[in-house]
Amino acid sequence: MAGKTKRAVLVLTEDQRAMLTKLAGSRTASVREVERAKVLLGYANGASISDVMRREGVGRPMIYKCIDKALSGGVEAGLKDAYHRPRKPEITDEAKAWVVNMACTKPKDHGLAAELWTILALARLISERAEAAGHPRLARAGKSTLWRILNEHHLKPHKIRYDLGRRDPDFDRKMEEVLMVYRDVGIYKADAVHDGRPAPIYTVSVDEKKPGVQALAVTAPDLPPVPGKEESVSRDYEYVRHGTVSILAGIDLHSGHLFGHVEDQHRSIEFIGLLQEMDAYYPPEGLIRLVLDNHSAHISKETKAFLATRPDRFEYVHTPKHGSWLNLIECVFSKMARTFLRHIRVQSIDELKTRILKGINEMNQAPVVFRWKKFDMNAA
Repeated sequence: MAGKTKRAVLVLTEDQRAMLTKLAGSRTASVREVERAKVLLGYANGASISDVMRREGVGRPMIYKCIDKALSGGVEAGLKDAYHRPRKPEITDEAKAWVVNMACTKPKDHGLAAELWTILALARLISERAEAAGHPRLARAGKSTLWRILNEHHLKPHKIRYDLGRRDPDFDRKMEEVLMVYRDVGIYKADAVHDGRPAPIYTVSVDEKKPGVQALAVTAPDLPPVPGKEESVSRDYEYVRHGTVSILAGIDLHSGHLFGHVEDQHRSIEFIGLLQEMDAYYPPEGLIRLVLDNHSAHISKETKAFLATRPDRFEYVHTPKHGSWLNLIECVFSKMARTFLRHIRVQSIDELKTRILKGINEMNQAPVVFRWKKFDMNAA
């Protein structure tokens, strides 16, 4: 159309005009189609090319192309982009597959020191070996090209994701046993008895806090907040280590009462001490049902020997291997970590033990009953 002396006339039917008017005011259509609809409407209404250009803020070549397509192929053709045969890709599917295969190996498999790829290292190796592999175009491929190929296949060989498989063949059965205990706790009170439950059952969730709690001391006194000057406590970055302690704890799932021992080690003798405290705490006719893991101290010869002296007093319900999240005592340890253990600084191991026991006593002054609320075995 450019260079023509006589203006070509674009005639619109009522349906075409209504369609273009609706499209020109649309907020959901593509910007290109909205602009072209406005151009065609303006031109069909008699506006000059210059007027359309100024009014719509588009270039003259775009206006000519849009009108030429509408005149030759109809209004619909004027709104759409002309079909272009795509250029044959320089990097073939076979070359991309080779890149993906390389990315799925480890750098050490190719004589490098690293365990995981970086994009730069992978790009260098591909560039070096592309010619020999029959993909010469990849010899010039940079990091961005490699990144696009990896993204197409949702690969991130520079990252590592840790997981833990189920190593307990009886995981489902043990999980169901633990959840059935939690359901029983929600139904019956600790002192409930009936024909099928001749003795009261006291359920306690037991574990030890791992790793040991560190006794850290400050190298300089903390500075308190100063109104208008310093809004928080100031503490020196450096600290002194005095050792670690272990917290052996059990929580009564009926009352929220917390049993807690703070020991230098976690051996059978320390665990037996916790059992003795529970034995003295509950009425002698009751059964103490313990939810706990398979730690060696829980099933050692020394522990079994103590349990034999108290027949029918303790009952174990083991959580599955790598199933510590099923043990409600973990909620107690989380609460400890978020309250009195958070940012704790002490001058000695003995002070740390005193502070922890004081924190356990404070928790017992306002006991919290933890309950398992979701009993869908598949969802758990």
